[in-house]
Amino acid sequence: MSGIPLARCQFLIPFADIHNEIGAPTATLLSRFRLPAFLEEKADHYVPLLPVLQFVQAAQRSQGLTDFGFLASQRLQFCHLSGKLRASIGHSPTLFTALQQLCKWAPLEDTKLQMWLARHDDHIRICSRLGGTEGLRHLEHSHWLQNVLSIHIVRQFVGPGWMPATIAFEARYKPSRETKAFWPHTRFLSDQDASWIDVPVSLLSLPKLANEHLPNPPEDESGPSGNDMINSLRLMLPSYLDEGAPTVAEMADMAGMSLRSFQRKLSGAGLTYSDLLDRARFEYAAKLLRSTEAKIIDIALSSGYADPSHFARAFRRISGVTPREFRETWSPR
Repeated sequence: MSGIPLARCQFLIPFADIHNEIGAPTATLLSRFRLPAFLEEKADHYVPLLPVLQFVQAAQRSQGLTDFGFLASQRLQFCHLSGKLRASIGHSPTLFTALQQLCKWAPLEDTKLQMWLARHDDHIRICSRLGGTEGLRHLEHSHWLQNVLSIHIVRQFVGPGWMPATIAFEARYKPSRETKAFWPHTRFLSDQDASWIDVPVSLLSLPKLANEHLPNPPEDESGPSGNDMINSLRLMLPSYLDEGAPTVAEMADMAGMSLRSFQRKLSGAGLTYSDLLDRARFEYAAKLLRSTEAKIIDIALSSGYADPSHFARAFRRISGVTPREFRETWSPR
């Protein structure tokens, strides 16, 4: 079972913010494409990529926006990368090591994002490609984010004013005159085998400029496991729990399948949609109990339970203990 391409909510936020700031009905449009409304609280959660692209294109068309992907990319900074990737880059001794970490942990940002380095004369290309998106239109919006985040990583070692000589897009896309004016010394290429920016090889040995305190990179080697449909669903469900989980028919549609095919896939894994939803609620609640001091009632509602008593019964059925007892086992002695 192939996985559903997912993106972190962080990369939807700038598009939604721009749409909202011009007075457009953002919540309505998000709902139309079955995307969560409270995005700021869910920056590290995952949503399916296809509805994100549909939202972005509908917003651009309805509001007459030009180069929406470029506008959104200007709101992203190094701090918007996932914590694990940020820490791995922050502890890299050189730019080259940081780019290797970027390629390793790229699926933390988009689960189907592949990144690699390619030598080309006296430059190295930071290449990216989104798997599972063959045939999709308007991928330039996503390509802008991929390329600009690579630029921000290079700037951690070279300086805030650095710009690449070339920005290339896998999509067939021509930037506007206004966009080109922002990058006066950069050439743009489109319809490439991958999206990429180029970096002079002479810069790869540079150390990181800033010495801000960053947590040590996590020791575990795991990233988001979104390479099959079941794991993709487990990753994306927490984004929806507090707003009413999608019905099985809605989830099948988000997975790009008929309802019958979707249920057959679940059955083949020995699951029902109800099983999957119960487990997602439990795992998200357990995470909040371990890592936050939020009230039990708030955790219950955030995890999609109707009330604290329902939460306690469902949690005990899976774990054998109440939420309060579970939290106490994780509290420092």
